[in-house]
Amino acid sequence: MAKLTTAARKALPTKAFAEPGKRKYPIENESHAKNALSRVSQSGNPTEKAKVRAAVKKRYPSLDKKEK
Repeated sequence: MAKLTTAARKALPTKAFAEPGKRKYPIENESHAKNALSRVSQSGNPTEKAKVRAAVKKRYPSLDKKEK
């Protein structure tokens, strides 16, 4: 996964996050999207899990097929 520095994370547009209101789970590239799925499955509540999965599926439809 590509390293995301604090400065780079702050510079990301809101739409680059699976939960834009909270600026949680960055999904600006495929490796971060995979990581977001992993992190939310470990510590997210059911609502967060659904939001992250939907955001990743919308942005990276091919990734959704790989996860199954």
